Amino acid sequence: MIPLYLDLETARKELSARRASASLELPAEMRARNQAVFGEDLTAVEVVQRIITDVQRTGDDALRRYAKAFEGVDLSDLEVSADEIEAASARVSPELRAALEIAAERIQRFHERSRRESWFDFAEGSTLGQLIVPLHRVGIYAPGGRAPYPSTVLMTAVPARVAGVDEVILVTPVGRDGRMSDAVLAAAQIARVHRVFRIGGAQAIAALAYGTETIPRVDKIVGPGNVFVVLAKQAVAGVVGIDGLPGPTETVIVADAHADPSWVAADMIAQAEHDPMAQSVLVCTDRAFAEAVLREIEPRVEEAERRDVITASFAARGAIVVAESVDAAIDFANDHAPEHVCLAVADPWSYVAKIRNAGGLFIGESSVEALGDYAAGPSHVMPTGGAAHFASALNLDDFTRVIPVFSYDPAVLRREAAAAIAIARAEGLTGHARAIEARLNSVTLPRAPGERA
Repeated sequence: MIPLYLDLETARKELSARRASASLELPAEMRARNQAVFGEDLTAVEVVQRIITDVQRTGDDALRRYAKAFEGVDLSDLEVSADEIEAASARVSPELRAALEIAAERIQRFHERSRRESWFDFAEGSTLGQLIVPLHRVGIYAPGGRAPYPSTVLMTAVPARVAGVDEVILVTPVGRDGRMSDAVLAAAQIARVHRVFRIGGAQAIAALAYGTETIPRVDKIVGPGNVFVVLAKQAVAGVVGIDGLPGPTETVIVADAHADPSWVAADMIAQAEHDPMAQSVLVCTDRAFAEAVLREIEPRVEEAERRDVITASFAARGAIVVAESVDAAIDFANDHAPEHVCLAVADPWSYVAKIRNAGGLFIGESSVEALGDYAAGPSHVMPTGGAAHFASALNLDDFTRVIPVFSYDPAVLRREAAAAIAIARAEGLTGHARAIEARLNSVTLPRAPGERA
């Protein structure tokens, strides 16, 4: 069901290869659907390019055509009305409503602690500083094909609101029954999303990037999605900002013999049930422990509601790896740079400083990653596919811009101009040098106290 590796280097190479090949693979049913829609067998990249071009040319008409072709729904109204949102929110159970409100409050509290402030250094005669300016309009993508994700709405919209974004636009596809998810709309109301549109896929990303008759163009697009959404975000990057290219979710659990095999098995299954391309990896220090986890996994999978998804995920991308020590396991995790790293070891805090590459770090066995998906506080939109080598989880910086501020009075300009003039001339940009010199040569430019003419 799930491969067992006794050699770290072999595991590293095979997991890396499987991660790379997973990025653009299309299941047979998806290829057949694309063939029916486009009349030819297209790659995922080709499909996305067709859709983006079509949305640019025909706007809302393209969105309706693709909704009919891909989801089998006729969309007379692309936008979800305020009355629909209110009615959907009223239909969710009081327990779910309370849970969404608790999660939203925790997410808000976490991100308020992360807020950066504008600052100015007022020295004599000059001022340097920076303005922290929120984006005007942000588009949020919440997946909805296999299942609705109200948690993604909260994990993206609440940080945007905390950052001070003027307008938050949510796009999310209708479910397989042709209806919008009540839970998603309730989350949108709680997070105070400004407008909601019932579209998904690459066409939703194109609409946010270029605008249509109904959907406004945004400054940045955030949120996870399937391969078509990720490729569409990649294609429009530069036209709008994007938060990153989050792919299939992934977790590496570092465990030793002190860990509970049943808990580790449960965590691996929780990760695998997201998607057939989700990745659950255990790196442990003892073969007997690895085999104990395998024994725990098998009956749990048989009883799981999403058994087929979990089995496919384990077979395609899962792994249990035996390492010689916790340090070797952490080296493996740092090299893999997964979305989540979980430390299920004795004295886990003693290893925290050794973790270099992770979207999120879960310390100790009680710090179950599934809680982080919903209600801990940090956003669950995290870098995947090795991007944790250089990228961070979604945070307030994703919703703001930094504008440096410069102010010099004439005396300070005269004192500090020489270095800039010398560098400009070394670069051959004499116009830059002359722009500074024009001010130095001005008879009206006052001199600093004590400066000789």
